[in-house]
Amino acid sequence: MKFSIPVIIAFFAMALLLHSCRTSDDAVAPVTNELDGLKKIKEFSNSTHTLELYSVSGTTQLGYNDLKIRIKNTATGQYEKNATLSWNPLMHMMSMSHSCPKSAITKDQPDGTLYSGYLVFQMAQNNSEYWDLQINYTINGTSFSATTAIDVPESAKRRVTSFLGSDNVRYVMAYVEPQSPAVAVNDLKVGVWKTEDMNTFSVVDGFTVKIDPRMPGMGNHSSPNNIDAKQAAPGKLYTGKLSLTMTGYWKINLQLLNASGSLLKGEPVTTDNPASSIFFELEF
Repeated sequence: MKFSIPVIIAFFAMALLLHSCRTSDDAVAPVTNELDGLKKIKEFSNSTHTLELYSVSGTTQLGYNDLKIRIKNTATGQYEKNATLSWNPLMHMMSMSHSCPKSAITKDQPDGTLYSGYLVFQMAQNNSEYWDLQINYTINGTSFSATTAIDVPESAKRRVTSFLGSDNVRYVMAYVEPQSPAVAVNDLKVGVWKTEDMNTFSVVDGFTVKIDPRMPGMGNHSSPNNIDAKQAAPGKLYTGKLSLTMTGYWKINLQLLNASGSLLKGEPVTTDNPASSIFFELEF
């Protein structure tokens, strides 16, 4: 069978076009691993679904926790992509119970299976008092719920503090970043919430978190180029700069100022006062 030159040219042109389309499609929709960099904390179930809880460390801790959730249908083995979630952490004490600061739960990717949020556990568990976490969710108009115990052990370093301000409001402050501090000027991130009641904690807007990092074991020296933490927008965490000039133990002394600049809690570090009453601790 003979082919004319125009037919051969047309054939090769079509082949190149199809290859180009496949290459373009591949570039637009790469295969990604949603769980990259995450470790599973635990699984828990109800009669319909298995819920998976993840974090970078594979644990939960006293203070700030950035968490991920997946919901697997136990009948089909498929992960739910169109759920609406909320959660309720609860500390069960001997004579009462209370919750903690928490975010809304949002979807990571439109076509993904991961849902994200944060919890700030301000109190550690003990032999008789413990945390549990209830997750409520809706899929296609049907409501579900599942509850599990959450491990919140004592921490070797202080990463969260709760106190009564001079305005008679109880606040919770939590250290968020840097998680891997370096001898450098680090990006600092801090959360500030006020207690509305025992189960409701709202993000504080417009305040200032003054910082004064010190090394108590090295003459209580400080560091240059620190920047106090402030919000970029209402409802957000507070960001600043934390200068760490050497490795070792650091106490990040704190002062909380309201929107008008009035001091609510914390004291300046002086010769006669080596530390603030509110602080975070780092060692690296």
